[in-house]
Amino acid sequence: MLPFLRKKAQTLLGIDISSTAVKLLELSKSGGRYKVESYGVEPLPANAVVEKNISDVEGVGDAIARLVSRARPGVKTAAVAVSGSAVITKLIEMDADLDEDALELQLKSEADQYIPYPMDEVRMDFQVVGPVENNDERVEVLVAASRTENVEMRTDALEIGGLQPKAVDVEAYAMERAFQLIQAGLPNSDELETVAVFDIGATMT
Repeated sequence: MLPFLRKKAQTLLGIDISSTAVKLLELSKSGGRYKVESYGVEPLPANAVVEKNISDVEGVGDAIARLVSRARPGVKTAAVAVSGSAVITKLIEMDADLDEDALELQLKSEADQYIPYPMDEVRMDFQVVGPVENNDERVEVLVAASRTENVEMRTDALEIGGLQPKAVDVEAYAMERAFQLIQAGLPNSDELETVAVFDIGATMT
């Protein structure tokens, strides 16, 4: 199962599949600074992606192949994201003494409480967020699930484009983590109490 939320230690290309184009970003880190190693944008065929759903996997994959050929990134492993509208997320409480395997087993056994689809039709993952306030014996766990076809359409497009899919994220969470990197470099970032993040796309904001 490709993970939704797990953090990866190895270098990954970021691939963004929007309604009109595919974008690629490769970063490297030196000390506390990030450097853009490769970047590119490739337009998609008309109606290849409709309302954030891929309708032409071959067309998207071919666009990724052209983009990779032009950008020449140093790695071929990639991360991609599904839109929030295609993902069900729940924040639930669980026992703090459960290890990762026990958490996964319990979540699968209780999945029908959180996910309105049969388990064989979805990809599910989870991330422990932290302890429950005023209760050290419980932790908050973020559960994310998406229909298998939403995940596989994206991973298939990456493979057609010559890339190896390693992670499938949720767009909103990927944006949030990216902003955390930006915020760390801002002056007086510790004083920022409330921050709004806008995603301005070709068809929706």
